[in-house]
Amino acid sequence: MGKRARRRDRSGGKTPGPTSFADLGIDLDLDVPDPDALAEAARDLGEHGVLVLRTGMSPGTRAEYEALRKGQRSTAASTQEDRWARAVEFLFERLVVRWEIAGVATTGAKDLLRRYRVTTPTERAAIRDALRDHLAEHLPEVPAP
Repeated sequence: MGKRARRRDRSGGKTPGPTSFADLGIDLDLDVPDPDALAEAARDLGEHGVLVLRTGMSPGTRAEYEALRKGQRSTAASTQEDRWARAVEFLFERLVVRWEIAGVATTGAKDLLRRYRVTTPTERAAIRDALRDHLAEHLPEVPAP
């Protein structure tokens, strides 16, 4: 007979102890997501497809992006160009929800990042421009890379 079985025998088959957080005296004040953070906007990349981007960023994401831009999240050997490229990739990771090319949609963070990493220089330039325009329109307080 194990510990759980002995406990059940003592309690008459009922699980002893509190059954909810309120019974423990814990008040869970759950944050309701900001509707702006859930909103999305589409950006046309011309021949490179359409990006669908989030229109909001959480404070934690903003702080992480700022640290990345300042070089606090990089190695001593990384150059300014490395940090700049990582900042663009970070924004792509956090803001892009879907990328549709020739009617084929790519979704999911891993798939989007894989697709981004195999882009051509012209596609990257189009994405960078779209991210800059998007930040200027929806998140003007966030500096563009």
